[in-house]
Amino acid sequence: MERIEHRACFGGWQDVYRHRSHALDCEMRLAVYLPPQASERPVPALYWLSGLTCTEQNFINKAGAQRYAAEHGLALVVCDTSPRGEGVADAAAYDLGMGAGFYVNATVSPWSRHYRMYDYVVHELPELVEKHCPLTDARAISGHSMGGHGALTIALKNPGRYGSVSAFSPIVAPSRVPWGEQAFSAYLGGDRETWRSYDATELVKTANEKLPLLIDQGDADEFLHSQLHPEWLQQAADAAGHPLELRMRPGYDHSYYFVASFIGEHVAYHAAALRR
Repeated sequence: MERIEHRACFGGWQDVYRHRSHALDCEMRLAVYLPPQASERPVPALYWLSGLTCTEQNFINKAGAQRYAAEHGLALVVCDTSPRGEGVADAAAYDLGMGAGFYVNATVSPWSRHYRMYDYVVHELPELVEKHCPLTDARAISGHSMGGHGALTIALKNPGRYGSVSAFSPIVAPSRVPWGEQAFSAYLGGDRETWRSYDATELVKTANEKLPLLIDQGDADEFLHSQLHPEWLQQAADAAGHPLELRMRPGYDHSYYFVASFIGEHVAYHAAALRR
């Protein structure tokens, strides 16, 4: 990893790196916040997945999470939302192509060459940062919107890999909403049965590990009734006996103002889970 940003922050360091990704076959950027405790010992990490159009910069600049990570001795690992660069397939729409990887392994050309964000997040990213940074192998995962979808599905598909999971405004049923239908049709093809393996409402029905799910959702979110439908995941979790805490937040929308308002609670939640 080549460090390209290094800034003091709440007694620790907010760094940004670039590296060549084998999973994505392109150069990627990622951000790592190391709390002050990391100067004395390896620390656990919270992996953050951002939403549509975002890069590694949005969360580290807007969420204000570093303050809470420093208090709890938790590192923050933030990746980009898709492969990027010359030769990487793209689309004119903001919700497909670069900035919209949806944390799946694409199987349809031309996307299948680079769009393997699932493998990148689950395997390559932790191997890379745990090798180069003072991190333990204790991991939590969270995200916003498309990243909330990624966090939930990745945690449900990988029992034992994460000590906790949470999400802000997640796309819980991408197989049934416009954002997901467009992306899955392009990346995975027309067979809807294959989409189920990246849909949290489907995965929760048969999850072997009952890892509790924590979700914050604003009731003034402009995408609540068209793209998000958290009640569908609540219904599926209740039927499967899977623990889920869905907190509807009055007046909050889909923005980072919402994320910043409650990120401290999420960091504390993950820190407590990783200590256990």
